Amino acid sequence: MAVLLPVKAFRQAKLRLAPALDADARAALAREMATKVVHAAGHLPVAIVCDDAEVAAWAGEVGAGVIWCPGRGLNGAVADGVGHLGGDGFEQIIVAHADLPHALDLAWVADFDGVTLVPDRHDDGTNVLSVAPTAGFIFAYGAGSFARHVAEVERLGLALRVERERRLGWDVDLPADLVTPDWLAS
Repeated sequence: MAVLLPVKAFRQAKLRLAPALDADARAALAREMATKVVHAAGHLPVAIVCDDAEVAAWAGEVGAGVIWCPGRGLNGAVADGVGHLGGDGFEQIIVAHADLPHALDLAWVADFDGVTLVPDRHDDGTNVLSVAPTAGFIFAYGAGSFARHVAEVERLGLALRVERERRLGWDVDLPADLVTPDWLAS
């Protein structure tokens, strides 16, 4: 089992936060959140799929491998990363987004013989998923990805587990997402 993080160039990440954070603060936040997700992998090997030299250097700093994948977009980069890790002999891949500031543990996501989906707190996006690289899974990230990923699991006839885990369901896209949720503050 391994963890794959698609990571966009820190300077290009989180543009929708511009009303609340300047470019330097957005880049620092993107880096900080990605580091948090790498640490949530615990003992599992982590690979960063990216096309940015700064991100690749950061990956080395946090002990992650790099899968260089220029110009493929999120879905293509994830497909290439999962295929690469499958070629390295990993039988289950956890794909986690890098903007999960409350992530603590990812390993449990892969303890199911099938596909595990962890949607965002709106049941719209897919923040974390676990899949076998041999499943033939077609990734469909973007708005509405959770429903598309459920449909893909059904199309493939695979076992599905949906976990609505609050810490992994909280991603950061808009300025309001920067506010610490009450359930974490107490």
